[in-house]
Amino acid sequence: MQTKSLRVLFGACLITLASGVARAEPTVAALTPEALAAPLTTDARWHDSFEAFAAADKAHAPEPGGVVFVGSSSIRLWKDLEQQFDASQVIVKRGFGGSRMYDCANYVGRLVVPYKPHLVVVYAGDNDLAEGRSPHEVLASFKRFVAGVRKALPQTRIAYLSIKPSPRRAALMPAMRETNALIAQYSQAQPNLDYIDVFSKMLDAEGRPRSELYRADALHLNADGYALWKTVISKHLR
Repeated sequence: MQTKSLRVLFGACLITLASGVARAEPTVAALTPEALAAPLTTDARWHDSFEAFAAADKAHAPEPGGVVFVGSSSIRLWKDLEQQFDASQVIVKRGFGGSRMYDCANYVGRLVVPYKPHLVVVYAGDNDLAEGRSPHEVLASFKRFVAGVRKALPQTRIAYLSIKPSPRRAALMPAMRETNALIAQYSQAQPNLDYIDVFSKMLDAEGRPRSELYRADALHLNADGYALWKTVISKHLR
């Protein structure tokens, strides 16, 4: 009798655990257009960012068919991003500081789908590595992001902006290189999927991060860093 009770208890624990995993890391099959469009419980860290996005959309909803930039603080801190490129293209900035590729995949239904863009540019993965995730885990999150976009918007093109080599995170450069290589290889084998290399252009002659492209914190880009990004990305927007 005791053994049977333990089995029932153990089974219940497994069910609870499985349910928790499913909520944290939804499967591709679960990413229906309806599920992607449904409101999600927002992590407290991103609450203010998503409230600001909702308020901006309510005040002036972007026209569909534009370009959406999503990702971490490298996107959020890009001043006047919406005015940096061809004026004929609608640019929507949806960066939320501290976010990871994992988070972009989780919130694809709120960051991308409502805007029905013809192109989405994503910069994320930097923070994942800093928190201890492996290059293969970042790739897995990116694949889930791609699957989420494809499920709702099969014609939308996706461009991954390579992880930048910041001086502050120089110790992570081997992991950055591996992650960039994995995503570049994956992108080459997929339709409507681009890899934009900014990493190699942000290194000096000795292969070290170019400090002149960064703010005093040696992590975030300054005006020169963003000017370089603009030059590289513009070719893909055309």
